Amino acid sequence: MDIAHYAEMAVLLVNTEDPGRGRDRLTSLDDLRAFLGPQRSLWCNRATAADVEELRAVRARLRVVFEKAAAGDESSAVDQLNTLLTDYPVSPQISGHDDHDWHLHMSDRAPTVASGYAANASMGLAMQMTTVGVNRLGVCQAPPCRDVYIDVSTNRSRRYCSDRCATRANVAAYRARRREQAAAQV
Repeated sequence: MDIAHYAEMAVLLVNTEDPGRGRDRLTSLDDLRAFLGPQRSLWCNRATAADVEELRAVRARLRVVFEKAAAGDESSAVDQLNTLLTDYPVSPQISGHDDHDWHLHMSDRAPTVASGYAANASMGLAMQMTTVGVNRLGVCQAPPCRDVYIDVSTNRSRRYCSDRCATRANVAAYRARRREQAAAQV
């Protein structure tokens, strides 16, 4: 069982929405199937429109976990995640497929696609939080991006969701400094 993979499921779900730009990549059953992708073909076949709505609600709740953690409100982040863990319990199953050795899946037999995804993502995020710390959950600091991430850097210094956002923020800061220098010389 790859805990980082399950935690990344939470990140991927939250990042299907970009509230800073008013974009949402999870509005239809086709969007859900594209999001689940070929690695989750069993889930794709079982997905329904109700799963879309449930995952959108789970996404909002997971975003709160990241936002509370990024704001330093660890207790609220943990409380929110504990509520998700209660609402979406894990049903572990031993699995062997695709020439892999026996391994553990967290929730292959969940009653719905949304509940299975939510259980996996919540449990993975909880395990990651207890392993690396609540303060490792972040929200990108490059406006208008609001994507979330889990900081696994050795020095706990990550502030952006991606290299692209880090570069964009650094270039904007550089240009602002240059403008200030030019204005000071006039």
